[in-house]
Amino acid sequence: MGDVFRHNDDGSLDFVDRAKYMIKTGGENVYPAEIERVLMSDMRITEAAIVRVPDAKWGEVPVAFVSRGDSSVTEADLLALCRRDLAAYKCPRQFRFIDFLEFPRSTSGKVQRHVLRSRLAGERM
Repeated sequence: MGDVFRHNDDGSLDFVDRAKYMIKTGGENVYPAEIERVLMSDMRITEAAIVRVPDAKWGEVPVAFVSRGDSSVTEADLLALCRRDLAAYKCPRQFRFIDFLEFPRSTSGKVQRHVLRSRLAGERM
């Protein structure tokens, strides 16, 4: 299936993320869903999607696409939130603010990460 689950002590399972979305940064595994949950915990954020980009030093790094419901939210605010709740290697290296309607979606409404990655590939990082 390609889904990654965590087995809990009580025997239950928690969905972690899709294996194909995993980011390997500096030898560590980073699941975008974990970062997205932290970003979406801020009520001012209406959508968040994490994609991986190549990095000469770390192999890959996470980059966040974020839609704000409140334009006063800054990259510094989101980085502080991530640093508070995540290990340093899981924190996005960049934040790209886009409108909620700019998130490319499939017919089922899921964010198409490959389209967001393509946007970054066309730019010099």
